[in-house]
Amino acid sequence: MQNNKSQHILNTSSNLLGFCLVVLTSLKISKYNKESMIDEITGVACILLMASSLFSFLSIRATNLKLGNQYESIADRVFIVALLLVFVITFMIAFSVIF
Repeated sequence: MQNNKSQHILNTSSNLLGFCLVVLTSLKISKYNKESMIDEITGVACILLMASSLFSFLSIRATNLKLGNQYESIADRVFIVALLLVFVITFMIAFSVIF
C-alpha cells in the first residue's frame, strides 16, 4: 500500500506552517524578535515544514512506488525535526525563555 502517511503529513505540516507564520508575524509586530532567538528558530521550522509539505505532496503524486516511498520517508523525517522545533518554540513562548 503506497503513501500511508503522506496525506496526514501534508495536512499537519501545512497547519503547523500556518501556526509558525502567525508566531513570526506576532514577533515582528511586537518587536520581540530583537530580544530572542524565537524568530530564527521559527524561521527554520517554517522552512522544514515547507519541505515536509513538498515531499509529502510529491509522494502522493508519484507514479513510481519506490520513488513515492522515498519521498514519504524524507517527508516523515523532516516533519519530525520540524515538530521538535515547534515544541521548542512553544516551550520558549510559554515560559518566556529568552536566548
